[in-house]
Amino acid sequence: MSSTLEMWRKFSPRPLGTRLFSWGVCLRAPYFRTVRPHIVRLEPGYCEVRSKKRRAVHNHIGTFHAIAACNVAEVAAGVLAEASVPATHRWIPVGMAVRYVAKASTDVVGVAELNPLPEPGDEPADWVVPVRILDTSGEPVVTADITLRVSPKKKTAAAKS
Repeated sequence: MSSTLEMWRKFSPRPLGTRLFSWGVCLRAPYFRTVRPHIVRLEPGYCEVRSKKRRAVHNHIGTFHAIAACNVAEVAAGVLAEASVPATHRWIPVGMAVRYVAKASTDVVGVAELNPLPEPGDEPADWVVPVRILDTSGEPVVTADITLRVSPKKKTAAAKS
């Protein structure tokens, strides 16, 4: 089990545990703080993130900014990867294809789901993680396909001997 998933399972059942976990994610990746993500569900192959509509994420017409929604999508895909990629492997985002479907006039929920979950191999492989950004009525406002390159970790000099 990944250390991220272990931490989630440790914190999430406790009062304010999901908030503390989400705060920890933002400590590790500070730019995510711009959307104040609240991770509400996490398991291998699945991550759900909420973000409140507030002035800092508004665009010029007062709706949830499309690029802020992309940031929510990246949080969801990244935390999914942290919970799903085994400790023997590493991952890095290498691409994102985004479709702006509708204006978001409410808070949003980002849902990243990779089912079935691929088995990492000995060679680098690209995992395409679909992410849906939904408004509070469940209507999609942004959809994204985030490509993650998953590869075995390089062996260190100590591990080689």
